Amino acid sequence: MSDPRSVTRRPALVSVIIPVYNGLPDLAEQLEALARQDYVGDYEVLVSDNGSTDGLREYIARQPHSERLRLRYVDSSAKRGAPFARNHAAAVASGDFLVFVDQDDRVYPHWLGALVSAASGADAVGGPIESETLNDRGSVTWRPVPTVEEGFPTHWMPFANGNNTSYWRTAFEAIGGYDEDLINGGDDVDISWRLQQSGLTFAHTPDALVAYRLRRDFRGAWRQCVDYGYGYAQVCIKHRSLGCPRIPTRAMLISLVVATLCNPWNPFTRRRVPRGLWIMHAAGLVGRLKANLRYRTYTG
Repeated sequence: MSDPRSVTRRPALVSVIIPVYNGLPDLAEQLEALARQDYVGDYEVLVSDNGSTDGLREYIARQPHSERLRLRYVDSSAKRGAPFARNHAAAVASGDFLVFVDQDDRVYPHWLGALVSAASGADAVGGPIESETLNDRGSVTWRPVPTVEEGFPTHWMPFANGNNTSYWRTAFEAIGGYDEDLINGGDDVDISWRLQQSGLTFAHTPDALVAYRLRRDFRGAWRQCVDYGYGYAQVCIKHRSLGCPRIPTRAMLISLVVATLCNPWNPFTRRRVPRGLWIMHAAGLVGRLKANLRYRTYTG
C-alpha cells in the first residue's frame, strides 16, 4: 500500500487562527495583510480572544474585511495562555488545514499559498520570519533571526516558530495539539518535537514569509526573553526521557561568563555589546536558570 503522504493533498478549507490578547491596533494590520493574500483557495480567519479588555469583540463585529476573510470571533477566555487559545479555536474551526499566526506580525501576500503548497507532501509546515519591515534599524541589529532558508534549529530537533506554522488537522489532533501548560513560551518547540517524534513529517518553506514585530522597549524585551528561556527549559525537561540531551555544562558556564563580562551597563566592562543584544542573551539565561531551580534539575 502506498504512503498516503506521498499523494498530493490540497485542503478543502484553510483555517487561519490568531490567538489574541489586547492585540489592537497591531491586529488590524495583520488582518489587512490576510485580506491581501493571493491564495486562490477558500480560507477562514478565527480571532481567538484570550481575555482581551481593549474592545476586541466590538472591533471584530465592524471589521471591514469580515466577509472577505470569513472572519470569526472565538471567546477563548476560559484559560490563560496562547496554547489554550490556539487549541480552542482549532476545535471549532471548520478547516481541514490549520494555520497559526500571531496578532502583532504581518504576513506576506504569498504566505498562505506557500504553506499550502508545501503541505501537499508534509504533515506540518513552518515558514521563516524577517525583522526589518516592522522594526527600527537598531532593534534589528540586536535581535538577529535565522535566514529564510535555514528555518529554526535547536540543540536537538528543528521547530516551526509559533507565529508561522501549519498542520493538517489529522496530524494536529493525532499529537494532541498544543501543551496548554506551556504558557511562558516553548509551546511551539514542544509541538514540533512531538510531531517529529511521532513519525509525522515536518517541512520548512522559505516562501511563506512573515514580518516579525519585536518588543518596542528593553523592559518588554527582557520579560519576553526570560519567558522564552524558561519555556525552553521546561520543554527540554519534558522531553528528556524521550532523548532530549542536556546542553553541556561548559557551554552554559561560558554563556554566563560572557554575559557578565560584556554587560553594557557595567562601567568596568572592556568589551560592550549592544544593550538589546545583551538583554536577549542574558534574559534567556535567567529564564533557563529559573526553570532549573524551579524543577531542581539541570537542562543547560
